[in-house]
Amino acid sequence: MALGAAIGQTVADAASLGGEAAHQAQQLDAAWQRLAAVTRDMLGSGDIEAAMANSVVYLEAFGHIVVAWIWLQQVIAAHDCTGDFYDGKRQAARYFFRYELPKTAPQLDLLASLDRTTLTMRDSWF
Repeated sequence: MALGAAIGQTVADAASLGGEAAHQAQQLDAAWQRLAAVTRDMLGSGDIEAAMANSVVYLEAFGHIVVAWIWLQQVIAAHDCTGDFYDGKRQAARYFFRYELPKTAPQLDLLASLDRTTLTMRDSWF
C-alpha cells in the first residue's frame, strides 16, 4: 500500500506537468492498477501453487513497473531543465515507457489466467 501511495503521488505530479510526462503517468498508473488487480485475484484465488509457479513472471512485471516509476521520477526532476544530461534522462524514460513497460501487459495477462502449465510438467518428459 505504501508503494502504491508513492507511485500515485508521482503519477499525480507528472500528470500536472502535462504533455509527455502526463502520458507516461497514465501508462504507469494503468500498469500499476492492473498489477494490483492481478495481485488481488491471484491471492484471492486460493490457488497458491499456481501463484507461486508463476512468481518469476510476477516479479519481472512488478520490477518493470517499479523501474517505470523511477524513470517517471527522473522525468519530473528533469522538467524545465536543459542540457544533454536532462535530455538523456527524458530520452531514456521515453525508451523505457515505449519498449519496456508494454512488456508487462502480456505478463499480467498470463498471471491473471492462473496458468498451471509449469505445474503439470513431468520429469519424465525431459
